[in-house]
Amino acid sequence: MIFVTGGTGFLGRHLIPALCRDGHTIKVLTRTPEQHAWLNDYARVSIVKGDLDNLDILMESVQGCDYIIHAGGLFRFWGDEANFIRTNEQGTQNILTAASSIPLKRFIHISTIAVIGHPHPTDVMDETYPPTPTDPYQHSKLEGERTALRYHQEKNLPVIVLRPGAFYGEFGEYAFNRLFFRDPMRGIIMQMNRGRYITFPAYIGDVVQGITKTMTNGREGEIYNICGECLTHKEVYDIVCKEANLWYPRPPIPGWLGVNASRFLEFVAKITRREPFWPLNLKSYVYNYWRVSNQKAQDELGFIPTPFTEGAKRTIEWYGNRKPTDIPQTRC
Repeated sequence: MIFVTGGTGFLGRHLIPALCRDGHTIKVLTRTPEQHAWLNDYARVSIVKGDLDNLDILMESVQGCDYIIHAGGLFRFWGDEANFIRTNEQGTQNILTAASSIPLKRFIHISTIAVIGHPHPTDVMDETYPPTPTDPYQHSKLEGERTALRYHQEKNLPVIVLRPGAFYGEFGEYAFNRLFFRDPMRGIIMQMNRGRYITFPAYIGDVVQGITKTMTNGREGEIYNICGECLTHKEVYDIVCKEANLWYPRPPIPGWLGVNASRFLEFVAKITRREPFWPLNLKSYVYNYWRVSNQKAQDELGFIPTPFTEGAKRTIEWYGNRKPTDIPQTRC
């Protein structure tokens, strides 16, 4: 039995079918079961109504589980710091408390490579690279993974931390998917400083692969980067534009213009109370050279990353064929 948090998000929409295909029985935590009727198509899935704030529900729900996959969390480029702390720090504390009450084979904690925050332009980042988070989301995720590793050290909880890169793939609408797929398909290509910056994409199927391999492989108490090849923004746009047959111009937008535009949009957002189109917190993700090593995951987990060209083809095909009610079609 596997207990999954975050099972109804972008990652969960791929993870749940994969776990079912592998023959697992699953409990999925969700605040709003009525909004995720697709879960009812999976005979091996039982739904737990609740959230990471409710320790009593977590304590009861994890009973009888052999694995916990903690993929639940709050990810936005804009928002109240207290919300990130409540979900990504305190929510993680709650699920770890519940997990420590039962015998477990593995507790797989999903963090993010973004906790590095501001890498040096020439450094290659492995799992020992010192994090310097720059925004509330990154800070809260770093505290969450540190708490998970502390539970391993102090309570012998069998924790492994996975740090995926920037998710992209089918069923995605935010972050990398929006910037490098959806916006270009609408004629909006924000290629800063001639596309020299480097990004760290992780095909969503590869993140699932990393999780399923971690159920049997890897060392407890360790961190593993899960991402594909690191590419310049120009290289990403070249591939996406070629595969999607896009011919929109890419004006060489200087970095200072993008930052000033974000500051103006942030000012407007304080009035509208809606996330700006180009939040200032994007600076850490877009204006950096994310040279990330996934060698440890390849060596110890058996992780095999999908080439970006292949992942981009699948993503573009989904955008071309999707329906508003699209959900994974593989049942179990």
